[in-house]
Amino acid sequence: MAHADRVPARLMGAIPPPALVLLGIVSLQVGAAVAKQLFTVAGAAGTVTLRLVFAALVLLAIWRPSLRMDRRTFVVVVSYGTVLAAMNLCIYHAFERIPLGAAVTIEFLGPLAVAVAGSRRWLDGVWVLLAGAGVLLLTRAQGGLMWTGVLFALAAAACWAAYILLAAKLGSKTADGKGLALAMVVGSLIALPFGVTSAGAAMFDPIVLAAGFAVALMSSVIPYSLELEALRRMPPRVFGILMSLEPAVAALAGLVVLGEHLKPAQWVAVCCVVIASVGATRSARPDV
Repeated sequence: MAHADRVPARLMGAIPPPALVLLGIVSLQVGAAVAKQLFTVAGAAGTVTLRLVFAALVLLAIWRPSLRMDRRTFVVVVSYGTVLAAMNLCIYHAFERIPLGAAVTIEFLGPLAVAVAGSRRWLDGVWVLLAGAGVLLLTRAQGGLMWTGVLFALAAAACWAAYILLAAKLGSKTADGKGLALAMVVGSLIALPFGVTSAGAAMFDPIVLAAGFAVALMSSVIPYSLELEALRRMPPRVFGILMSLEPAVAALAGLVVLGEHLKPAQWVAVCCVVIASVGATRSARPDV
């Protein structure tokens, strides 16, 4: 059995880190689009709870982590799980109020902050300004967006920045996906009261449970496992730059899966963010 739980790690180890990040992005955003369709039945908090609970169960089955850990590792695991729950609750409440692509574009401010933190390269400042202009245009273009949705997305951005930094620490202190599995349990326990209050008995409907399981795989198990493995082999700053491709993928997922049509100026805003992310990726030094 010990041999079996190393198979996923070997498979991911054969994939280049940038490819792991990109695969995770696609899986996450398609999963988010599917999750949004559950909101009318289970609500945003109920959908998050289903996602985290099922993800925790799957990861526990795959990695079978031990509860034995030192105090510092315990703090990292609990902190990661807490941020994970907060990030998902905030962004799903944003999804309830504004289009998927718009919410993720605003949330992008979190990884962008990590990507350029401590940088002294003037060109990185240009990409930050371009991305900031894109986000500003997005929120103000043609009537703007619901302000509560924007605030939830901004809160998710702060959580996303913390998640990136904590994920790097988690990857350095735990083996394979064992720390992620324990952190997902923490996150699911934090989200559970919100989910039960929001969805009630609807969470136990077989169709809702099946959809929640699919969302857990696409939005948590697959992307977080891929991202954690990538972070073991690349610095947080480079990871943050690659993750800035999220807005374009989210906008496309919203369009294809949900039929969410952004206004022309909002598409221009998303393009600004994409150009900024590509520019930042090209100008980043390999050893950074």
